[in-house]
Amino acid sequence: MNAEIISVGTELLLGHTINTDASFVARELSAAGINLLYNCTVGDNPERLKDAVETAMHRSDILITTGGLGPTGDDLTKETVASCAGKKLVMDKTSMEHIEKYFAGRSLGETQKKQAMLPEGCTVFPNDIGTAPGCGFRAESGCLVAMLPGPPSELFPMLKKYAIPFLLKSTSQASIVSRMVHVFGLGEGYVAEQISDLCAKENPTCATYAKDGEMFVRVTARAESHEKAAAMCGPVVEGLKKRLGEFCYGVDVDSLEETVVHLLAKKCLTVATAESCTGGLLAKRITDIPGSSSVFHMGAVTYSNDVKMQLLGVPEDVLARYGAVSPQVAKFMAQGIRRRSGADFGIGITGLAGPDGGTPEKPVGLVYIALSDCNDIWVREMHRSGCSKGRSYIRFLAASNALDMIRRRVLNLGGMENAAYSREKS
Repeated sequence: MNAEIISVGTELLLGHTINTDASFVARELSAAGINLLYNCTVGDNPERLKDAVETAMHRSDILITTGGLGPTGDDLTKETVASCAGKKLVMDKTSMEHIEKYFAGRSLGETQKKQAMLPEGCTVFPNDIGTAPGCGFRAESGCLVAMLPGPPSELFPMLKKYAIPFLLKSTSQASIVSRMVHVFGLGEGYVAEQISDLCAKENPTCATYAKDGEMFVRVTARAESHEKAAAMCGPVVEGLKKRLGEFCYGVDVDSLEETVVHLLAKKCLTVATAESCTGGLLAKRITDIPGSSSVFHMGAVTYSNDVKMQLLGVPEDVLARYGAVSPQVAKFMAQGIRRRSGADFGIGITGLAGPDGGTPEKPVGLVYIALSDCNDIWVREMHRSGCSKGRSYIRFLAASNALDMIRRRVLNLGGMENAAYSREKS
């Protein structure tokens, strides 16, 4: 089955809003075994939207629209798509009751009520977050249509909970199961070479994908039942974990920081951070995870040398001799924050995120990350590779390296430091 996405909204077309909806829908379609052939964005113009919808219904088996289901005057997706599909709009009683309950005690205007007008005979996708329901139906042309709201907080759960099951059921698709094997510390190209035999297989399939500073392998199996497809994925996932070893940080997890927070919580361990060039990014990524309060003691952004000395106890002569961007200063930062906070682990990060300030001896992209516990200190050097990607990338990669060091220390994996800076006594 071949699918097409039409994202509706002038704000998307002009770049005022980043279209995260389309990328999310694309990933979910891929995981469900549905081929995505086209993806376009149309402004809030009924004629141009009509042309796009008619084209999509002619050339694709499935059409998914995002946006334009709300109460405002420029929300015209539903009316336009229904007209092209040969469907009239009727009041959906359940959706109307949901809207009335949502606005209980407040004024409910006619523009809000129009959100309950849906194509006759459609399958309604309830909006568990907002007011505008989505829906799915088959057009007169035979094209299967799914209409979803624009706000990501509403679209994401609706797609996974209602729309994808509707599409799979309506197309009689075989059950598809995908597993994600996440990797930090190995490049996509290298991993692809190591698992080339697995990538050549047709069912289950393996495919490599790059992310900022890391990569993942998606394993997908197709079978007549969910249980059988899952069973087919299992041995491949275990084989990948064995081949990738300590570089595999999790399977079907959301992020490296989620893995680290859960590991720390499981071991009843705590961490504190002292950051310079990352400006608190590491602390933010940790505290973004629910439950992080049980493992995160404190975070300090120590940009100036004076604060490094006053708050963390970095010796003035060490700063004068080696400079703020040095393994020696990173070590003292990690020690200082651990002692001040009372945490089990202290992290110190200092470096040059750019775009200016680099020298031949210390170029932009050079970052030192130190981890201290009650006995030892490890220092990792992050080199200039990736500095062409900019300041944000360098900061993100430095925080990721710190998270990887915490993970390795908790699991006693080794590989904490570079060869040039072996572990030292605290």
